[in-house]
Amino acid sequence: MNTALLKKTLLNKSLLSKIKNIIVALVAPVLTFYLFEFLTHNPFKTMKTPAQVLNIILFEILMLFLVVTFGRLRRALMTLTGFFLIAGIANYFVLQFRSAPIMPWDIFSIKTAASVADNFKYTMDKDAILSSLGLVTVLVLEFFLAEKKRFIHWKIRLGGTLVCTLLIYGFTVMIQADSSVSRFKLYDKLFTPTTMSYKDGTALAFLMELEYLIVDKPSGYKASEAKELLSSYAQDSENVPAEGINGTLPNIIVIMNEAFSDPAVLADFETNQDYMPFVRSLMENGENTKSGYLHVSVLGGNTANTEFEFLTGNSMAFLPQGSIPYQQYIKNEVPSLASHLKEYGYTTIGMHPYNSSGWERDEVYPLLGLDTNYFIRDFKDPEIIRKYVSDKADYEKIIELFEAKEEGKPLFLFNVTMQNHSSYTEAFDNFTPDISVNGADSDALNNYLSLIHLSDQALEYLLSYFARVNEPTLVVFFGDHQPTNSVVRPIWKLNGKSDSSLTEEENARRYQVPYIIWANYPMESVHGEDTSVNFLASKVLDAAGIPHSPYNAYLSELSESFPVISSIQAVNSDGTAAPITNWNTELLPYQSLQYYQLFDSNKK
Repeated sequence: MNTALLKKTLLNKSLLSKIKNIIVALVAPVLTFYLFEFLTHNPFKTMKTPAQVLNIILFEILMLFLVVTFGRLRRALMTLTGFFLIAGIANYFVLQFRSAPIMPWDIFSIKTAASVADNFKYTMDKDAILSSLGLVTVLVLEFFLAEKKRFIHWKIRLGGTLVCTLLIYGFTVMIQADSSVSRFKLYDKLFTPTTMSYKDGTALAFLMELEYLIVDKPSGYKASEAKELLSSYAQDSENVPAEGINGTLPNIIVIMNEAFSDPAVLADFETNQDYMPFVRSLMENGENTKSGYLHVSVLGGNTANTEFEFLTGNSMAFLPQGSIPYQQYIKNEVPSLASHLKEYGYTTIGMHPYNSSGWERDEVYPLLGLDTNYFIRDFKDPEIIRKYVSDKADYEKIIELFEAKEEGKPLFLFNVTMQNHSSYTEAFDNFTPDISVNGADSDALNNYLSLIHLSDQALEYLLSYFARVNEPTLVVFFGDHQPTNSVVRPIWKLNGKSDSSLTEEENARRYQVPYIIWANYPMESVHGEDTSVNFLASKVLDAAGIPHSPYNAYLSELSESFPVISSIQAVNSDGTAAPITNWNTELLPYQSLQYYQLFDSNKK
């Protein structure tokens, strides 16, 4: 073969190699995108064409960014595919465990997630396994991509990286714009993040949610006006003596019970026996009891947000969907029910029979006015159900602390239980389910309802104790959220429904849990009164005969016009329910006061 022919042959091989690399560079990100989505859903069924195209463009931009950064095509492609393989599997399990995808704010929850990670059962369905194998196959093919040396000079790579960074930023700003949402028919309802990720694509939805990482000031907000509004309510509450109960301030025991709910609010089903007979009796005709359904802002997880709403009176409705105020916003002292009660001489205690680092409670509780706090290290050989301290053992600790307190000095104790924490699929020697659902073969549902049954028995034990106590005592009991969709899905199936076809009204029921305010002293009983977590503390103060703080006084007045306000919806006094954005004008003063309380009141 002569030299000219050899050069031509080598040139042709080089050209073919470049063409092959270009094809692989363009095709691999597309395959990665679709396989990443198939881990959790079928994008061809849930995503419109414009959304698919936008996601493909995003993945191509990310590929280009990695190429110019590394200067090696194979390394760039493998990094892209490897990242989305790991992220996709993580997102799959997050969806399984809490019925919501990974969102930007979850970075603040890594420590908490790690602390309970070994308590879940990790199994994948067939589609997820096939999608994972598909991504692994793409990785292998990329590995065998011919690549001998870095093909871009470092100066060009540096400039290209900066250009691609600006390109990613510009793309993100573009898709966050209202005009783009309308033009590309994107789904932007943050209160349903799973639907958003299914319709827009997980990566695209993640970028859209970044817009809400920072809390914007309310429209027309001025700190001086918010302060003046708050001061106007101080006139109604300052210098007002606490009447208490016959001149005595009652003890206030608050129990936020992990995952306690009544799935009967979702649809009809039958069990071999009632799983919450005591709670049901209190809710229907309990004496000295106020009860109803509590509207919460979270589902399947993010317990700390229900704590936040109860203790502070603030609402997740005015904060980014998926954010965790305990970890993001509470860096200084924030007014709360606990700090208000301290002004009346209450001893304030926080208690949670698990790790103190969960949701950074050990740092946040003191900032909320809970002076003394007890965590798992303070429980000596408690009864364990599955892997967690039982509700009964938890309540025995409450009784121990109550009996150790100074006689006559009122106690405020805020307790978050742990017994009913997910997951519900494993079998344990120390837990025998006693509740079964007729017509449904679901270990998870039977286990969950059996745990609720134990909680019901434990609450009866606790209230029986305080019924014999001479000091006036108020016990507040409510759940933090319902369990994930995978637990209650059999109930929908029995009724010919599925979680993917719920109406807005049916979806709203996923955010209802029972609440009870019980007293060991005479109190007018009220049953069937729905409210939301942010208003519950005001009801507790009324039941205890204690004046409201200025903020609670405002909330109490607001609740007459809007009995329910959560991140899911607001319900006015006429019973009209709508997403929070439909009430922007009516609720702007509340939003402004909340912003002031959280972000401005500590500024000098």
